[in-house]
Amino acid sequence: MTVKDIFHTLEYGEAPESPAPAQDWLEAHDRRFGLFIDGAFKKPGKDLFETRNPATGKRLAELTEARPADVNRAVASAKAAQPEWAALGGAGRARFLYALARLVQKHARLFAVLESLDNGKPIRESRDVDIPLVIRHFYHHAGWAQVMEAEFPGHTPIGVAGQIIPWNFPLLMLAWKIAPALATGNTVVLKPAEFTSLTALLFAEICQQAGLPPGVVNIVTGHGPVGEAIARHKDVGKLAFTGSTEVGRHLRQVTAGSGKRLTLELGGKSPFIVFDDADLDSAVEGIVDAIWFNQGQVCCAGSRLLVQESIAGTFYGKIRNRMEGLRLGDPLDKSIDIGAMVDPVQLSRVEAMVARGVEEGAVLHQAGHALPETGCYYPATLMTGVEPSDTLAQEEIFGPVLVAMTFRTPAEAVQLANNSRYGLAASIWSENINLALGTAPQIKAGVVWVNATNQFDAAAGFGGVRESGFGREGGREGILDYLTAPTPVAPRLKTTKPVGYEGPRTGVDRTAKLYIGGKQARPDNGQSLEVRAPDGALIGHVGHGSRKDIRNAVEAATAAQPGWAKCSAHLRAQILYYIGENLDARAEEFAARLRHMTGISASAARREVAASVDRFFTYAAWADKYDGRVHAVPIRGLALAMNEPVGIIGIAAPDDAPLLGAVSLIAPAIAMGNAVIAIPSGAHPLAATDFYQVLDTSDLPGGVVNIVTGPRDDLSATLADHYGVDGLWYHGSPKGAETVERLSACNLKRTWVQSARIDWYDTAQAEGEAFLRAATAVKNIWVPYGE
Repeated sequence: MTVKDIFHTLEYGEAPESPAPAQDWLEAHDRRFGLFIDGAFKKPGKDLFETRNPATGKRLAELTEARPADVNRAVASAKAAQPEWAALGGAGRARFLYALARLVQKHARLFAVLESLDNGKPIRESRDVDIPLVIRHFYHHAGWAQVMEAEFPGHTPIGVAGQIIPWNFPLLMLAWKIAPALATGNTVVLKPAEFTSLTALLFAEICQQAGLPPGVVNIVTGHGPVGEAIARHKDVGKLAFTGSTEVGRHLRQVTAGSGKRLTLELGGKSPFIVFDDADLDSAVEGIVDAIWFNQGQVCCAGSRLLVQESIAGTFYGKIRNRMEGLRLGDPLDKSIDIGAMVDPVQLSRVEAMVARGVEEGAVLHQAGHALPETGCYYPATLMTGVEPSDTLAQEEIFGPVLVAMTFRTPAEAVQLANNSRYGLAASIWSENINLALGTAPQIKAGVVWVNATNQFDAAAGFGGVRESGFGREGGREGILDYLTAPTPVAPRLKTTKPVGYEGPRTGVDRTAKLYIGGKQARPDNGQSLEVRAPDGALIGHVGHGSRKDIRNAVEAATAAQPGWAKCSAHLRAQILYYIGENLDARAEEFAARLRHMTGISASAARREVAASVDRFFTYAAWADKYDGRVHAVPIRGLALAMNEPVGIIGIAAPDDAPLLGAVSLIAPAIAMGNAVIAIPSGAHPLAATDFYQVLDTSDLPGGVVNIVTGPRDDLSATLADHYGVDGLWYHGSPKGAETVERLSACNLKRTWVQSARIDWYDTAQAEGEAFLRAATAVKNIWVPYGE
């Protein structure tokens, strides 16, 4: 072909990247690798498995399958190293993180080539996206380590962090997890994906070069059972997992009741919303980045295209034209747009899902790529004519397949976007800033990009809601997930009847009803429970709440929560102040009830009521002050970190301080815009049933607070197993905590369990940021600006 022909056709020429540096590195290790434990590589084990180049099918190396004894050694090494690593202090740890960043920078080409060989992604993506972000994360978290003592006074590391990473961004996911763990003084046992372990092993060498103390980072290779061994290990205090929702659900179940802190970043079915006023050509390029980046093997891939009906035909035509211009082939060719799928298993899954979509009525359009004769390749694909309930619209494909649907109005766009069990990310395309920023808060997702997609930075936390998981990686919120807040030890409360007990001993008060949707309601089963004084005297009855009552309460909360969340923070604050005032006006009545139920002295009862009033005032004050942040991310724009309400929160209140304990949990939840289903103290429930009379006179919308009395653990289990509940706070027995965490896996709701005793009068334990964090989810909205 002549130069004239090239200018006429504008065809790309090949621009191959040499695999030599990576191949030389593999040869230097005889293409066989052992585990990295206690600062050294062990000899390759007897159980070996192959890792192959997905672009050619050729073997790259053999890796060791870790055994349970290997995991035990790795955890023991991390546990032994952790005290000294934490004792270095933030500034000492920062120097190691800076060194890791610089060494990755120094070996950037080797890392990029090895990543593309092992994973199949185009070298342009490894070189220009993944590796720079890896470096950025280590630099950023070196900074957090440097300011740790000043920014997080009194906080301590959790201990040993178990980390399990996926195959789609092998080195980047390693950096997302190891960097914050090391910055905060934790040590690490990490399992890379069995398909893509090589860059993790190269990183282990970098740890040696940086002089990282032995045991601070341990890397064990292998398949699923290795990850489960890490998750179940008693000495692992924190588990961070990125991968499929199914595995994340399993890990939630196996860690239930263990006390482990858990971060799950799981699957997604992210909407890509294009309004009729959008810059369509820019939106098409956004789609290229959203669904054909990394062959669509991205948890936050914009795989659901929602396009306004009036422009759908034009927009589909632009997409099809752009698809024909995409180049598919050798990942080491720098002019390639689409590389190889990671493994034949994943390729087969994508092929099967597309075939099912066609069977269900979808219209298939594929780019006319000439696929290489060998390797795991799949062409860029567009599926139109898809219905919202179709398999392709609901299930994660994890391949280069775009599923398109239309909408007519912005309200319908939001409805379609939220019609998913996932909630990881979303992209919104519009030239109308009011429309874009009005839509973004309505989308159920942890990250929203405006006129952009797949933007990531260490300063902006990443993570999802719903079945996309919980917890954040990156940013301040990601650091907090690796720290333990200072918690004073609560004194044990006296269980004997104190001197000065007074109150009636006989007679039966009214039977207190449930409180659902702003109204008193009889329990569905028609049964009641006795309430007795400390000496056994009967003092009243409460309704015996059941599964159906929880269902009714969740329905009422679901109806009330959107409107309550839309109320201004100022209005919510005024209502909380009003609740506190009305409770204070009835202080003597509530104090008498507490004395009657619990046998405490008159002064202790008055103290509990006064503290409850103060707690409402405290969260009224916080309602319009616990706001978000603006992140300086590396785009011409910014990322707005918004604290959004979790949604519907179930609360199982403690028996200690029955009024104050319940108020301390209800107040922060509703202050942040959540609706609540509260299960009051099983032993002393009458304070809570009296309390709903206060709510009736305080302008709180019906359904924002619902109170269901009955057996705490039974009702908590029902809440944990309810798909309409977004979060659950449990104060009770270790067995009850285990049940709550295990059952919460149904929809991967956030849980906050506490079996240890809390001094509800101590503001350091019983109020503050920990409660507000539990009541909110951080959503990062990326907003570009400028022409």
